[in-house]
Amino acid sequence: MRAALANGEFRTVWLAEAQSTLGDQLTTVALALLVYHRTGSALWSAVAYALTFLPALAGGLGLSQLADRYPRRTVLVVTAAVQAGFVGVMAIPGMPLVPLCVLVVCGRLAGAPANAAQNALTREIFVDDELYLRSQDIRGITTNTAMLLGLAGGGLLVTTAGPSLALAIDAATFAVSAVALHRWVKPRPAADGGQGSWFGAIRWVATQPRLRVLLGFSWLVGLAVVPEGLVAPLVQEIGAPDQAVGWLLAADPLGFVIGVFLMSRYVSAEARKRALGVLAILPTAILLVFSVRPDLVLALVALAAAGAAGAYIVTVGASFITWVPNELRGGAGGLYRTGLRVAQGVGVAIGGVVAQLLGSATGAIVIAGAAGVVLGIPLAVSWARLQRTAAETTSAI
Repeated sequence: MRAALANGEFRTVWLAEAQSTLGDQLTTVALALLVYHRTGSALWSAVAYALTFLPALAGGLGLSQLADRYPRRTVLVVTAAVQAGFVGVMAIPGMPLVPLCVLVVCGRLAGAPANAAQNALTREIFVDDELYLRSQDIRGITTNTAMLLGLAGGGLLVTTAGPSLALAIDAATFAVSAVALHRWVKPRPAADGGQGSWFGAIRWVATQPRLRVLLGFSWLVGLAVVPEGLVAPLVQEIGAPDQAVGWLLAADPLGFVIGVFLMSRYVSAEARKRALGVLAILPTAILLVFSVRPDLVLALVALAAAGAAGAYIVTVGASFITWVPNELRGGAGGLYRTGLRVAQGVGVAIGGVVAQLLGSATGAIVIAGAAGVVLGIPLAVSWARLQRTAAETTSAI
């Protein structure tokens, strides 16, 4: 990781993303509390929360193409500056709710191309596969840590200092990011020279067997996150105290951070790719522990272990971006990220329906785990076959 961090351009992109992620969590908390306090409605508070991520899903497939059509540094600088403006207006005390919600949607839509540009630009910065994978390990650890800190500290900040200050801090993080990216990241020309077709990347990915398998591995996360949507009924079912809701929610991301660190420290990039099929099945296989109706301690250990095993997703994402031509990486990255987010949302929703039908949160978690294993096995077999074919081709050459 030190080798990746020694690169000044990457440090700038990394720190800009980290502080913006931290600021975004403040906005998420501030918006939810602000809407709830003004309306007294849990429904409207939930709608406001949904508005913080739905635009990213809607814009992920379309707007991510901008990361190929225009210079990626420019995309990052412009999106950060535009988001700073939108969030800055949101921070004005007394802003009416309807304009506030419109600004949320506009701000998150403006940020949709940023993640695609960050992934593609980082691959341009690091031409070495090993260094690039380490850089993605660092991003994964930092993003999850920033989310935990932002959500944990956001409630305290909003309740003590007010939502306007939290929103102003988020606006400042975007402004600082825009300046830093413009100053310390080298300009590069547009990857496709402005000549690519709008959805060309998606059509190209659909023709690549190994990329289709990698997408399948990423969608398995939708089953692994089912426990997150069932934490409240799970706590009641296992007889744990109400404060255990927060502990159970924190177990997965904490385990993920530890898993990414250990994998980055002790496992080479090539070994991680070879073992990807097995690693992708582990998170859902661990959920089968819930078939024994665990107590709180065992539930915490299981979710942390599943989170640690979920570190495989960093290798999936890095491999996916690496195997896409540079001129298509923005659009392909948008496809990958959108699919991942949709899988998570659909997985949690289906988990809730199953839990309602069964009258059991643990039962729904076990079914999710079994489904992940059943769906993961053919993907792992396909991956092993592709690896063998690639090795035979290399040997023949």
